[in-house]
Amino acid sequence: MYNTVINTNGKENKMNKIIKFGKDVEGYDIPVLNEREIRAAAGILFLATFISLMYIMFNDNFVPIKYVITFFLMDLLIRVFVNPDFSPTMIIARLIVRNQTPEYVGAAQKRFAWSVGIVLASLMFYYFIFKNAYGPLTGITCMICLAFLFFESAFGICLGCKFYPLFFKDKLQYCPGELCVVKQKHDIQKTSKSQFIVLLAFVSLIFLTVYLMNDRFSEKPYDLLGNNKYEQIK
Repeated sequence: MYNTVINTNGKENKMNKIIKFGKDVEGYDIPVLNEREIRAAAGILFLATFISLMYIMFNDNFVPIKYVITFFLMDLLIRVFVNPDFSPTMIIARLIVRNQTPEYVGAAQKRFAWSVGIVLASLMFYYFIFKNAYGPLTGITCMICLAFLFFESAFGICLGCKFYPLFFKDKLQYCPGELCVVKQKHDIQKTSKSQFIVLLAFVSLIFLTVYLMNDRFSEKPYDLLGNNKYEQIK
């Protein structure tokens, strides 16, 4: 009987280690995740989604996006309902950033953000896979997903996490870059008037270049190797 109880508890503990969201790290009073892995995984999903959308725009080919949406949804379902450790993109991300010092962030807000991702991905999955249809709704949903992934991977800003306080009373803890903590900005974080002037001048230069150089830039470049096969095919 005693051995049976020990075996049962052992199995439960093993299952709890498998089905778990976040890591218990010394010095942190809540489960946390590695922000570096999260950003890398977001970059992987962003690249896959962006490339598949390029196939739609330039080749009218919807096959890649259907594969991406399917695996996108599966990946998020594993993250939220099983364990982020077993998410394929998170595993790849861990291998990529394994030599970088971890940056721990609260797991709760990430779970909420990924749950929002599941809703968006499920909507896309329904229309593209079950209905085999597309329209403004699928286009807008794709753009929202891309925006979420881009902000996460490029800036470390979790847009989905921004909505967490609207649904939960718990205070956000351990945000990327200590964003949850209100503090005074360092001098290196401040933007001076001269920097704004430079930025404005640069934007003006872009418009001026478009106006003056558009005809020149529109000319097709010639092949340095003298290969004219492309023109012959056309």
